[in-house]
Amino acid sequence: MAIFETIIGILGLACAIWVIYDVFANNSRLGTTGKIVWTILAILFSIITAIVYYFVEKREQVRF
Repeated sequence: MAIFETIIGILGLACAIWVIYDVFANNSRLGTTGKIVWTILAILFSIITAIVYYFVEKREQVRF
């Protein structure tokens, strides 16, 4: 059971780091308030925030 919790913890940390990095490095159309909101959400709800961020922000950038 400890290995499963460790894997979930590492996955959550990776998701939070990805969202925070992408918000500040690649998402220039977001304002300061949007960046702060995404960062706080990434810290609090890392895996869920990563999924929502992907469908809300990343998929919107890919559309032509």
